[in-house]
Amino acid sequence: MNKSIRGRALTGTALALAVSTVLAACGGEYSSSDTKADGAASATPTATVKDPLVATFDGGLYILDGESLKLTRTIGLPGFNRVNPAGDKDHVVVSTDTGFRLLDATGQALTDIEYKGAKPGHVVRHAGRTVLFSDGTGEVNVFAPADLSTGKKPEGRTYTSAEAHHGVAIELANGELLSTLGTEEKRTGALVLDENDKEITRNEKCPGVHGEAAARDEAVAVGCEDGVLIYQDGEFTKVDAPDAYGRIGNQAGSDTSPVLLGDYKTDPEAELERPTRISLIDTEKKKLRLVDLGTSYSFRSLARGPRGEALVLGTDGAIHVIDPDTGRTEKKIPAVGEWQEPLDWQQARPTLFVRDDTAYVSDPSGKALLAIDLATGKKIASVTLPKGTNELSGVVADGSSLQRR
Repeated sequence: MNKSIRGRALTGTALALAVSTVLAACGGEYSSSDTKADGAASATPTATVKDPLVATFDGGLYILDGESLKLTRTIGLPGFNRVNPAGDKDHVVVSTDTGFRLLDATGQALTDIEYKGAKPGHVVRHAGRTVLFSDGTGEVNVFAPADLSTGKKPEGRTYTSAEAHHGVAIELANGELLSTLGTEEKRTGALVLDENDKEITRNEKCPGVHGEAAARDEAVAVGCEDGVLIYQDGEFTKVDAPDAYGRIGNQAGSDTSPVLLGDYKTDPEAELERPTRISLIDTEKKKLRLVDLGTSYSFRSLARGPRGEALVLGTDGAIHVIDPDTGRTEKKIPAVGEWQEPLDWQQARPTLFVRDDTAYVSDPSGKALLAIDLATGKKIASVTLPKGTNELSGVVADGSSLQRR
């Protein structure tokens, strides 16, 4: 594991005259009128935006139209911010210095809904529930994203871990809650609670537990430093890595496939390991396959396609489309130029975000963002932004599981 913990509308004439003003250090909103002669980036606020994307930059958030990639809104928000789908057609969860905040991306405004807590960490969507894990407190908050439409903070389940740690949790369709176990110094495994928070089972044979993903038939896996731990039908099963230290810390799942996509690292002493192999975890056969891509990648490189394809954005600049059942690379889709993962995990690097048949890829060095049709491999839209971006996400209105970092 990387040695550092990874957790961490106004319109009208008056606004148009104040486009360069950032409203307060607490995160005021402002519109950006950054335009270029080549028409690269134009941002005029509108009431709503279709299928919005949200990208972070040093100092705030960009909201973009998901089809045209037109920059429609810039929101000032100091600090290192992270973004994840909230689980409905309108909202994105923004992890800030003070906790999780809900952004109405369609309406282009931060809401008053906030889950305060130190070190906001993983955001998981599954079975119509969204689960937030605050690393600094060990608190887990569960809510139905459909309830966000009321404009009020949803009523939901709350659970607090025995000790604060960099963790993750997921609520299953039957109300069971899987949550990781650990302390600030050591993470050991996971437990499962029933809908009344009574412990059902636990497994503490998953050193360095990190990350989560769900596969078809609600098989849920968390990564370990020596393989993965799978929970399904009331039981844990450990799948060992072929190496004594074989860390799988980031996974991507699909409800159309029993196979999970994971990263794979083998050097516990590396300041930053740049692996070229990925892991494919078959949750039905309880087996793990390693595939060498011939290029490295980062924790923001993993995604799944609409038919369960395993997608990896390599440092060679291409999206590698992999058959999860065979491990065969079906095609490579050129996306950006060659790049190298920076040592600091908070520093920007090309990021892959997939929604339906479209892959969105950021190019921070070129201040660019592009959309690619996964079926044809063709670029369908692109934009140059005022600043290079870091994280990239958007609204995703479904109940599937999506996990990064």
